[in-house]
Amino acid sequence: MTGSRGGAGLGPDRGVPGLIVKFGDYPLHHGGVGAIRSLGRLGVPMCAITEDRHTPAAASRYLTRAFPWPTTGTEEPARLVAGLLRIGRRIGRPTVLIPTDEEAAVLIAEHQEELAGADFGGFLFPRVAPALPRRLASKQGLHELCAEHGLASPDSVCPQSRNEVEKFAFTARFPVVAKNREAFQRRERPAVAGTTRINTREGLLELARDWGERPGVILQEYLPREQAEDWVVHAYFDENSAPLALFTGVKVRSWPPHAGMTANAYVVDNPELADLAARFVKEIGFTGIIDLDLRFDRRDGQYKLLDFNPRVGAQFRLFESEAGIDVVRAMHLHLTGRDVPEGEQRAGNRYVVENIDLPAYLAYRRSGYVTPHAPARATGTELAWLARDDMMPFFTMLARFVRPGARHLIQLWRTSRRGGTTTK
Repeated sequence: MTGSRGGAGLGPDRGVPGLIVKFGDYPLHHGGVGAIRSLGRLGVPMCAITEDRHTPAAASRYLTRAFPWPTTGTEEPARLVAGLLRIGRRIGRPTVLIPTDEEAAVLIAEHQEELAGADFGGFLFPRVAPALPRRLASKQGLHELCAEHGLASPDSVCPQSRNEVEKFAFTARFPVVAKNREAFQRRERPAVAGTTRINTREGLLELARDWGERPGVILQEYLPREQAEDWVVHAYFDENSAPLALFTGVKVRSWPPHAGMTANAYVVDNPELADLAARFVKEIGFTGIIDLDLRFDRRDGQYKLLDFNPRVGAQFRLFESEAGIDVVRAMHLHLTGRDVPEGEQRAGNRYVVENIDLPAYLAYRRSGYVTPHAPARATGTELAWLARDDMMPFFTMLARFVRPGARHLIQLWRTSRRGGTTTK
């Protein structure tokens, strides 16, 4: 669903480039490739921060310029801001910032004046309350916001010491889910490799040995997959927190299974979920792109918010309206004073991430899990990597996937041996 807000013309402003902003070493990021293609196909010059010159994003025919800048996400904010400004001066004109991770979204929000007022004309981005993206990206902060606004979320605790973890271990009902609590901290001192299901008390105590005296972790109730269904919301909100583009869909498979990155998903109309998301965003006053993960709990009939990502989601290209609008196009149009055309979402469209959907399919087939709301047949399919008009990102992904893919599988095996199953 999209809605127009009076702008200065039709079509994109091809004089305003886009810049993909990410911090950390994860070159196989299909969301960035999707954003480059989305605007690049409209003739918008696209730039990207990349780990090196040989990433899938750097290989895209729609990328005008790559800026190789190896980062870890543990750098001082002043250094990251200075690096962004240097890149802006090299581009030499106002540029729309497109963050693809939480650290980038938080940094942009907390340094808005420096970035918007730069001498090359400044960066363009949605103006938001500076502290809000950090709070939304924080698992603890999000849980508190949900409680404040009456939105369901999993029962959670945020242990402040090793002793509190031990007390929780002897009172909790297992399995439980552990997540890194804060943006940036997950890069500096990660408690877990990703969202991790912990099956036993002994498994929790074993993992907690490495967490130190002040564990940066949140522990949540596990919502059993047999009684739940995973939904996603992607949207772009204007300066009044009104949706200019809002889409809903259902996850069919994720990798690692049942709570990880989307591997296969469908566009499914869900007015109830769309209204719930729009109300929450209006109440908290957020502006910009969102990527929400929610789990529908059949036991109580509630959608429970798991993650609020205040940035472009990796699978955003699942969603496009009948007018050809996705959330990245909506943001670029709005920030450059153009109209955002109205149009309903293309229901039944499917999104597949080729390098992770095959192992996910095999795992789900063994478990027998199915998603009731998934359409029996797709009306169309969007692949994350392979595109007829832009083949090189796919082949670059294949060339770089073998080693990190094997390493990730080994990490999953080791985690499961210690009593937890990494799931995101």
